Amino acid sequence: MLVTTQCILLTDANFQSEVLEAQVPVLVDCWASWCGSFHQMNPIIETLAIEFAGQIKIGRLNIAASEQLAMRYDIRAVPTLLLFKDGQVMERVIGSVSKQRFADTLNALLPGSYSSRSRMACL
Repeated sequence: MLVTTQCILLTDANFQSEVLEAQVPVLVDCWASWCGSFHQMNPIIETLAIEFAGQIKIGRLNIAASEQLAMRYDIRAVPTLLLFKDGQVMERVIGSVSKQRFADTLNALLPGSYSSRSRMACL
């Protein structure tokens, strides 16, 4: 089981309140323990959670434990990161991406940004 102090453990029970009803943008890290890229992305996600604390909420969703949510959001590969704002998916990132690219995307979701609708995917 993933243990972290910076990210919220998302489940079927708390997804509505933690993500869809959140007052700030939310980055959802869809992961599975069998995915090697998860271990590569983990330090980046943890660092972003610290850097964006109070501005963007970061949560982790184990797709093996939350199969209905994985199906609902069409998660077909891990890692997949979903960026929510006002309860809507604004970005979908598939695969490993650099910390700087994530930071730029997260900054675009913050109030006062010029664009929160750019699309980005990494395969």
